[in-house]
Amino acid sequence: MTVSRQRISRHAALLALALALPLGLSACQSGGAGSDDVLGTVAEGNTAGAEAAAAKPGPAKAGETLGKGPVKVAMLLPLSAGGAAGDRGRKMRDAAALAMADLGNDLITLNVEDTGGNDGRARTLATGALASGAKLVIGPSEQGAVRQLAAVSGTNRPLVLALADNYAGAPGVYSVRLNEADSAAAGAAAIAAKGPRKFVLFMAEGEAGKAVEKRVANSLSIYGASLAVALPFGPSSGGSEKAVADMMALVSDPQAVVIASGGANPAPLVSALKAKGVLGNNVTLVGSNRWLEHGIDDPVLQGAYIATLDSAEIGPIAERFRKTYNYEPDVNVAYGYDTVALAAGIASAMGPKGFTKKVIENPTGFRGSTGVFRFREDGAGERAMPFFRIDKGKLRQVEKSTSGF
Repeated sequence: MTVSRQRISRHAALLALALALPLGLSACQSGGAGSDDVLGTVAEGNTAGAEAAAAKPGPAKAGETLGKGPVKVAMLLPLSAGGAAGDRGRKMRDAAALAMADLGNDLITLNVEDTGGNDGRARTLATGALASGAKLVIGPSEQGAVRQLAAVSGTNRPLVLALADNYAGAPGVYSVRLNEADSAAAGAAAIAAKGPRKFVLFMAEGEAGKAVEKRVANSLSIYGASLAVALPFGPSSGGSEKAVADMMALVSDPQAVVIASGGANPAPLVSALKAKGVLGNNVTLVGSNRWLEHGIDDPVLQGAYIATLDSAEIGPIAERFRKTYNYEPDVNVAYGYDTVALAAGIASAMGPKGFTKKVIENPTGFRGSTGVFRFREDGAGERAMPFFRIDKGKLRQVEKSTSGF
């Protein structure tokens, strides 16, 4: 399928700098709402445990160079990994190639390297990318390698668009994938916009939970709402029943309860809340995209709300992707396309000098095939996304777009 030069130019400009044109003019604007076909149902689930077991790498693939532009960009993907990790990597590579053909061939030189899903190899390649003169590093998807990149100091370090699951971000190392903090914050904001002011948050133990608390509190403050209490729950905290008892000792009559359960199944905590009468008719329950890892057909979860991505958003690139590669695109395709398109857009608008924190952290944000997104100073990614209600085990869209920023 031939893509018109006019469409490519408009797409590149919007992905590069949202401040240049109104967000609503993007060629990536969804044509409709997909109520049941939600990307997060499978693609955004954190299958880290399963992937680790299945991701036995084959022989590492040789590096690949796409395009001939003057701006060097490195992309680190688990191409030869087994299981879901390798599948994700290959989809993102194909999407990157499509984005290069659409937008980037004359603007950037994209060097694609295979991490094999191996953290050590990812670290080595990341270190090499830092020293290669690349203006931007896309990836890796391995948590350890991303953390190492975040720890590297120096003003000459290129910016990094990290592709690791449930990565909170760090200065200069930005979180691309939708994570739980973003989902929970957007969901809480959507409810606060309707009037509730007194929220309770249950979050996973540890640093990830603290990141969720910070983001949810910030999103609520935009609407004049606040967290009455935020409670970590998990094995170290005594489990669901103790978490509910602790909450009831501190707060009475919350108007909304947000549960960001991390990798844990949220159903036991929801059951405990219902058993104690906390989730009455006037209390709204908000979940996160990570609930989808465990399935949402449990009767106890019905009626809860979740903000997550919708496959309708990738419609504008989906048809070309299918015709080019003969398989169905998913959210990994969207991430691969958007990161490369963003790099091409910046190169087009500003050249090599455009790859700065000021440009990447543009507060207006960018529009890509996953909707409107932006990056914060602390490296967190923020997204506008559809809002859904769990109904008979499916996600039914109730709002086309909501955000926690």
